Amino acid sequence: MLGQMMTKPLLISALIDHAERYHGGTEIWSVETTGGTEQTTWGGIAQNARRLASALTALGLEPQARCATLAWNNRRHLEIYYGVSGAGMVCHTVNPRLFPEQLVYIMNHAEDRVLLFDKTFVPLVKAIRAELKTVRHFVYMGPEDAEVSAAVPDVLSYDGLVAGGDPGFAWPEFDENTASSLCYTSGTTGHPKGVLYSHRSTLLHAFASNTRDVIGYSASDTVMPVVPMFHVNAWGAPYGCAMSGARMVMPGPGLDGDSLVRLIDTHKVTLAMGVPTIWLGLLAAAKKSGSKLDSLTRNVIGGSACPPSMIDTFREVYGVDTVHAWGMTEMSPLGSANQPLAKHRDLPEAERRATRLNQGRPPFGVELKIVGDDGQDLPEDGKTQGDLMVRGHWVLDSYFRAEGEDLLADGWFATGDVATLDGDGYLTIRDRSKDIIKSGGEWISSVELEGIAMAHPKLANAAVVGVPHPKWDERPLLVAVRAEGEDPTPEELLAFFDGKIAKWQVPDAVVFVDALPVGATGKVLKRELKAQFADALTA
Repeated sequence: MLGQMMTKPLLISALIDHAERYHGGTEIWSVETTGGTEQTTWGGIAQNARRLASALTALGLEPQARCATLAWNNRRHLEIYYGVSGAGMVCHTVNPRLFPEQLVYIMNHAEDRVLLFDKTFVPLVKAIRAELKTVRHFVYMGPEDAEVSAAVPDVLSYDGLVAGGDPGFAWPEFDENTASSLCYTSGTTGHPKGVLYSHRSTLLHAFASNTRDVIGYSASDTVMPVVPMFHVNAWGAPYGCAMSGARMVMPGPGLDGDSLVRLIDTHKVTLAMGVPTIWLGLLAAAKKSGSKLDSLTRNVIGGSACPPSMIDTFREVYGVDTVHAWGMTEMSPLGSANQPLAKHRDLPEAERRATRLNQGRPPFGVELKIVGDDGQDLPEDGKTQGDLMVRGHWVLDSYFRAEGEDLLADGWFATGDVATLDGDGYLTIRDRSKDIIKSGGEWISSVELEGIAMAHPKLANAAVVGVPHPKWDERPLLVAVRAEGEDPTPEELLAFFDGKIAKWQVPDAVVFVDALPVGATGKVLKRELKAQFADALTA
């Protein structure tokens, strides 16, 4: 034999063991649901994760038992991530912003055995408890609490469970393809669909996230995941930070701009991640308070397209490099991230700026392509747009418990996005296939129009939707939210598009609203806007 390398299964428990051994004293700050901030370390997280694994095993839970959470980003939730998956069970993070009927469906479909919940969600748990057919144990994520016990009879205390657990619990070893965690996506028609991740896919995703051309967590970073831990595992941040030994700031339930600015300035956050609506609030709060966000060096924006003006503001006003990224629940979620190539260094600033506006390139482990209506591959010339397809090491091949449903076309998953790819692999999402506007047989990108509108100084937020038109079938409508103290006219907003886009693509009209409707993950609900303003151009 010529020789071989050691083989160890890629397990989530190895991540927390590494963080404990080599970064055990590194701080983690956690904003508590009941108020105040507490400090722990990676060593403390690891010890409590083992105690929790021991306690859940003692409750009689078997391998692969689903353990649901209704919780914010805090240290107990982080311990659950590791304690549940490390014990060989499945950590099922449930989005509490969904309708109660959806929550009941999701937890019954997953056949959850345990529900762990923060105090915020006590009324919700009380309301749906009787409908949860498989949940046997309800665990309040805190110490003994008479108020919680009165609302949820026979509730267990998380702190009591952990205190009674074995700190010397030995992590079991098993096949790395074993399921580790479960998320349901609300971005589909019909009932939410489950996406089941494996230990192997999760660790490969963490390795990719930690490369310099993606996020590149570092032991010198203080990381604040504003993206909720119930949204695609907080984009993998809890795993990437354990792998690198980064400090973490867990922001709890307060995701308003003022709270986030205070956390960044207090704990010297260097890297934060969240959806565009979160950053709109943070930028407004920073401007109002006068904070310069001095410690923040980079942020990651995903979940929906980032307005170019937001990238400019972060860079020019606050000196923050923005990583524009794209992904899906079905992809764990990493699909691409925007980082420059060496050849971009020599470009004029205007051209360098243009390279930062798309969703970037796929890392190793993900492959992208675009196809036409006939399923045939289209040119990757940066101009030809088609349906975006993906495959890779952390991409699903079937939804959880969806027997007989064939999702893949020759091994590729259809994302539902309309996009272009250029010769360097840079991805530009033109629109969701359900949101792209078809006017007189020609396509108009609502994303591109929104990016222009958001640069107007008198707007706080904006969305563009296609609405029925008697001649052109569909035309773009700008739905605008005024900035505080501003009163722009429709005429000046429409004039703002002049010279930035072809004249026939300019929205036909403007309507003003107090706020845009957003869904459970912070994305604008365009279907609601389309329904609300369906008669805007025909009445």
